[in-house]
Amino acid sequence: MFAGRLSSLGGGGGVCCLHRAVSSSFVPKNPIGAVTRGYREAGRGYREAGRGFTRRSKIQSAINSNIQTTKGKIGPMEVGQIAVGGGAVLGVGALCYYGLGLSNQPGAIDRAVAWPEYVRHRIRDTYMYFGASCATVAASAVAIYRSPIGHRFFALCSRHPIMSTVGVLVGMVGTGTAMQSIPYSPGLGTKQLLWLANCGMIALAVAPVGFLGGAIAVRAGWYTAGIIGGLSTVAACAPSDKFLNWAGPLGIGLGGVFVASLGSMWLPPTTTLGLSLYSISLYGGLLLFSAFLLYDTQKVVRKAETHPNMWAVTPYDPINMSHHIVMDAVNIFIRIAQILAMGGGVRRK
Repeated sequence: MFAGRLSSLGGGGGVCCLHRAVSSSFVPKNPIGAVTRGYREAGRGYREAGRGFTRRSKIQSAINSNIQTTKGKIGPMEVGQIAVGGGAVLGVGALCYYGLGLSNQPGAIDRAVAWPEYVRHRIRDTYMYFGASCATVAASAVAIYRSPIGHRFFALCSRHPIMSTVGVLVGMVGTGTAMQSIPYSPGLGTKQLLWLANCGMIALAVAPVGFLGGAIAVRAGWYTAGIIGGLSTVAACAPSDKFLNWAGPLGIGLGGVFVASLGSMWLPPTTTLGLSLYSISLYGGLLLFSAFLLYDTQKVVRKAETHPNMWAVTPYDPINMSHHIVMDAVNIFIRIAQILAMGGGVRRK
């Protein structure tokens, strides 16, 4: 599922989609405005398949038009908002249910007191790499967005959308696959260098979030941290195999979100079908990767408990185990940022 999660970055198709180049034939009178517009359009074309990654995008215009023409009705975006709201209610209910110990089966938090020391070290190292990955991706994305080289890169992506999209995707999948194929060893080695390279490639996909504004990015980061903390607590308190049986449905859901992302690229958001596909990609993707977070969290605990701890056995790999959680967090963050850029998805009268 690694490539599928990478290709689902972003609600409108992400790095897997073909992007329209920014027209260079229009030369405005204000050169400073031209540069600013070019940067914005570059980020728009790179991240959102030509649909706009700014507040005043075509998608937002289509959503506003849909709201005006469907007052009193429930449209595709409203269905997505209701689904996310229902998922939030279920998450809070699960947190209360399992957190208060109402389940008859023990969870990871109940077994933690009996864990051997090596199990504790494995889980600790996994989440240390998770935190380091998030910090590296965030710092790299900020550096890319603020640097002149980064803006030139965005402009290059706008001029060659297909090549840049394929290049970034190949770089992410290639560095991730190479990283996961190398056995883990403590310290600084080839695997750690590839891990840093993969974080840098992910940062290239995350950097255009800066075009939405720093306030939105910070709010999206805090909301993502809250979601990750709450869902991780649910997974730790729930029975060990509660979410591990979700692999099949999650794989099917990932395929559906991926197809919806591709469809939203080809169909304009002014149509009901196009807006429905965009809603599935955005809100459905948010629910999907939240469920993936539950699954991956319990998978980390299960792997830490059951991986052999004997001589001449391949050591436990905290980098590989943390990587899937990182991809869940990045996908959640991007979708929350998009929702906040649309005004939080709140219908305005």
